[in-house]
Amino acid sequence: MESEYNPIKIFSGNANQPLAEKVASYLGIPLGQAEVGRFPDGEIKLRISENVRGLNVYVIQPTNAPADNLLELLILLDALKRASAASITAIIPFFGYARQDRKVRSREPISAKLVANLITVAGADRVVAIDLHAAQIQGFFDIPADNLTAMVQFAQYIKRKELEDLVVLSPDVGGVSRASTFAQTIHASTALFVKKRLSPDAVEIQSLIGDVRGKNVIIADDAIHTGNTMLNACNRALSEGAKSVIACATHAVFAGDSLGLFARSNFSEVLVTDTMFVPGREYPSMFTVLSVSELIAKAVYSIHNHSSVSALFQL
Repeated sequence: MESEYNPIKIFSGNANQPLAEKVASYLGIPLGQAEVGRFPDGEIKLRISENVRGLNVYVIQPTNAPADNLLELLILLDALKRASAASITAIIPFFGYARQDRKVRSREPISAKLVANLITVAGADRVVAIDLHAAQIQGFFDIPADNLTAMVQFAQYIKRKELEDLVVLSPDVGGVSRASTFAQTIHASTALFVKKRLSPDAVEIQSLIGDVRGKNVIIADDAIHTGNTMLNACNRALSEGAKSVIACATHAVFAGDSLGLFARSNFSEVLVTDTMFVPGREYPSMFTVLSVSELIAKAVYSIHNHSSVSALFQL
């Protein structure tokens, strides 16, 4: 699948090398050689170990916690820029700090905009993300930015299960557009939970809009952080007579002990992707992990060959 033009060069930091290796394998090329380590005092030590002068390069690095993942991305971009790469595309499967996309109260930062500025200044010419928390974050960048979606993979998986009486449930008002488009793709109806957030970690579900009785419910969201929203939505759907509940979330953050909460939950299945890599994490048996490597590889190929990317993030 390699381009007929300049060879594709793909580099990765330490945040999700397994995903980067899958993307490179799909494209039929080796992963770019870079030394990403630490100095004795803990500072990031980085060196690009091959020539990239005049080439178009792609850096695959999610920016989930810890902050070193973001710093590795910035330093990689700077190193490639100083090595005279012709263009640099930052592929950020999970864009950290995305939930801080506006000021809710006075004296709060807009961290998503700050991170966008840092990535641009560090040397990125283009950004590719997957299922941003808010689509308008694309506008925070002063360079081209694409927002791909893993909902395509989820839709294909759900279709293969051949379930009947499907309802796609949005756990909040902000996800209505995503749920509606997803529902159209799998020929399902839609429903919505209207919630009140009591604190950053606590959610009180207020009301259910839509009929879930006797239905197979799919709760679709961009990420699972603490999981409180999805867990509450699942329990409410079952109490309203839902036949089963499946969770679909692109980014498997699972802060604190939330993974254990899902293992003990009433979900029949939980679908996530490999946008994030957590060493040593083992998923419960009800989990299915879908890979976004093919999606990213196709985006790289399209960008590199100056063809349309838009088809990749349309359900």
